[in-house]
Amino acid sequence: MANPTDKIVGALRESLKETERLRRANQQLTAASREPIAIVAMSCRYPGDVRGPEDLWELVTGERDAISGFPGNRGWDLEKLYDPDPDRQGTVYATEGGFLHDADQFDPAFFGISPREATVMDPQQRLLLETSWEAFERAGIDPAGLRGSRTGIFVGAAYQGYVPDWPHMPEGLEGHLVTGISASIMSGRIAYTLGLEGPAVTLDTACSSSLVALHLACQSLRQGDCSLALAGGAAVMGAPMGLIGFARQRGLAQDGRCKAFAEGADGMGLGEGVGMLLLERLSDARRNGHEVLALVRGSAVNQDGASNGLTAPNGRSQQRVIRQALANAALTAEQIDAVEAHGTGTPLGDPIEAGALLATYGKDRAADRPVLIGSLKSNIGHPQAAGGVGGVIKMVQAMRHGLLPKTLHAEQRSSRIDWPAGAVELLTEAREWPRGEEPRRAGISAFGASGTNVHTIIEEAPEEEPSDNAAEGTAPVGGGVVPWVLSAKSAAGLRAQAERLLTHVTARPGLSPADVGHSLATTRGRFDHRALVLGGHREELIDALGALASGGESPHVVRGEGVMSTDARPVFVFPGQGSQWVGMAVGLLDSSPVFAGRIAECEAALAEFVEWSLVEVLRGGGPGLGRVDVVQPALWAVMVSLAEVWRACGVTPAAVVGHSQGEIAAAVVAGALSLEDGARVVALRSQAIGRGLAGRGGMMSVAESADRVRERIAAWGGRISVAAVNGPGSIVVSGDPEALRELQAECEGEDVRAKIIPVDYASHSAHVEELRDELLDVLAPIAPRRAEVPFCSTVTGDTLDTTGLDAGYWYTNLRETVELESAVRALSGAGFGTFLEMSPHPVLTMPLQATVEDAVVVGS
Repeated sequence: MANPTDKIVGALRESLKETERLRRANQQLTAASREPIAIVAMSCRYPGDVRGPEDLWELVTGERDAISGFPGNRGWDLEKLYDPDPDRQGTVYATEGGFLHDADQFDPAFFGISPREATVMDPQQRLLLETSWEAFERAGIDPAGLRGSRTGIFVGAAYQGYVPDWPHMPEGLEGHLVTGISASIMSGRIAYTLGLEGPAVTLDTACSSSLVALHLACQSLRQGDCSLALAGGAAVMGAPMGLIGFARQRGLAQDGRCKAFAEGADGMGLGEGVGMLLLERLSDARRNGHEVLALVRGSAVNQDGASNGLTAPNGRSQQRVIRQALANAALTAEQIDAVEAHGTGTPLGDPIEAGALLATYGKDRAADRPVLIGSLKSNIGHPQAAGGVGGVIKMVQAMRHGLLPKTLHAEQRSSRIDWPAGAVELLTEAREWPRGEEPRRAGISAFGASGTNVHTIIEEAPEEEPSDNAAEGTAPVGGGVVPWVLSAKSAAGLRAQAERLLTHVTARPGLSPADVGHSLATTRGRFDHRALVLGGHREELIDALGALASGGESPHVVRGEGVMSTDARPVFVFPGQGSQWVGMAVGLLDSSPVFAGRIAECEAALAEFVEWSLVEVLRGGGPGLGRVDVVQPALWAVMVSLAEVWRACGVTPAAVVGHSQGEIAAAVVAGALSLEDGARVVALRSQAIGRGLAGRGGMMSVAESADRVRERIAAWGGRISVAAVNGPGSIVVSGDPEALRELQAECEGEDVRAKIIPVDYASHSAHVEELRDELLDVLAPIAPRRAEVPFCSTVTGDTLDTTGLDAGYWYTNLRETVELESAVRALSGAGFGTFLEMSPHPVLTMPLQATVEDAVVVGS
């Protein structure tokens, strides 16, 4: 009879284990909820021919005014639209604003859209497509490689009334109206065009829309709803209704200029624009080798509620949202250097906003270190739903250049504002922004006419940690001929690409030709019209590029057309034990900084669980690869690091699949397990195998179908199990050594190939059941999470929710049959046609090929 005390002690021990598991899970969740979000790319269109962040920076530092007359290409009757009488119905008393005069320019064929459909598409959709594509490419990401990924899109937009002359619309276009003018399609079309499967949200909170979109995108990333996110906003006035409406409210400045916080503030100048940010969790950005431009530290959203009027601002609500954002960022007001204000230049709004800034950032602040405020709207007008994101882009550039630009039209500060009430200073002149003891930080505000307020806090990018695991480490080095590869969707587009590249490299003589070549080869989409520019030195490459741009001939240019594959989405395949060899990975350790850097991270993760050095083992020292508790962790580290090399070369997995212990590496690469949890599983499980199973079993491959093998082994009454179904006619069995030898003799007598595998334990057999309790115990602390790419399980034979990859799963993974054939058939049926084995030696290539070919024949 069991001792009651033993039961109590056992129950307490189990309770403590569960408490520890929950504590670790809570720590990971808390850390994830506070992790800074990295801005890894920016793209935009704003007035003044701004076609990117660099143009915007040139505009604000050049102190240029981008306000212009009303556009003449939208069918507006400009003579009837203007009237100096502010009460005249249907007219506008302002004369100018901030307009995108080329908003009608679009290349629909590039995005697979017909010219007829493009005619009915809201220009905001067109510009969002362009800037989304650019944001990915600026981050060094091929947009086509994101198809099927959990990338989210969060778009703010307020104008939803674009209809191109609908009373006279040509026949056949009305069918495109719903998708052409619906607000939901602004985000949905980006997702559809690029094949993105994360959240796609279009929202309208008026002038705060783009910053609310940024707020939601950061939340989605921290919660694991997506692994990458686009956030931004768009505002293009298809009709002048907004101008007319604000004119009746006396909200417009007569000259169309925003005079933020100035004595002469007399209303806002309406403007247009599009801005997009590409966001990623900081840890993922570092792991993926993406440049971090700045960090989003925190944000908050609230509402004015019952203010003095439906569209009237509420100063107390603005104070609250600022304080909430600071709390969310775990920062104090004194730690913020500058604020990009909403700053529209209205006599009502500016004093209320300034009062909120004085009460939050200016109160109890040292007089010699005031918070500096400015407004991009003084340069470009108020781009409404795209205003907040424009402020973020401006402040990111300010951090990177160490300069806070001047706010225009504010030579005399407003007397309606109580400036002495706090340490707040208007940027009436540009101001140096040097690096201090703390990182440079800025707040950005946006307040919607809807009453929705948002405040965002950004921080300069952390200094790059010295690491060999840097993407640039993969660029070719040394002398010899360097290739520059270009592609486009048309011959004209190819020449235009060459012209843009020529302008870029000519203006930057310090660029390394090898680095340019590496970036072109690994970070750009690949299209049918292609060219290869070859040169042994910079001048030769530039001459050849000039010939390509002008349509001329050069012996250093090769042109051609390719055919894009429809099944190019790569699946990373991670084999089980058997691919190891003495000296594996040594060449990569010495030649690839990316590989060596990831191996070092794996070694650090394994250090808690093993007493040997990973690098020493790979170099032939230490306990060697003869022990299961050494070879399995070593193979795991090599596979994880090989995947990192592929990623650094621009090949990212669209799905992963792993064979037996290879699933542990697959889970880490997919993001379902942290590197530390992966190390725990592979190290402690292999140690349990060595202690409990080694010397008692064996495994053998049999070249027959799974059904035939199951018929054969029935005679041994459970002493032999089907361990793995790798493909048609490729089966592995495991069990008692004597039974396996008998089965081998039977197979050989019938000319069936059967080969003993050099292991002395029987994975995927009843032997493993002896380890169940131990594995559930030692693996209990792991905290699985949702994968960033689809994880196809060889336990179930199909994709699954990776939040279930707990201790029980990893026991089942070792106990049950490896259903590789079923998993590969499922992937093939889902349209995956490229399988890359992450292995020091190919062991699954033949069964993979046989399965895919058989699946194609069966499905045809």
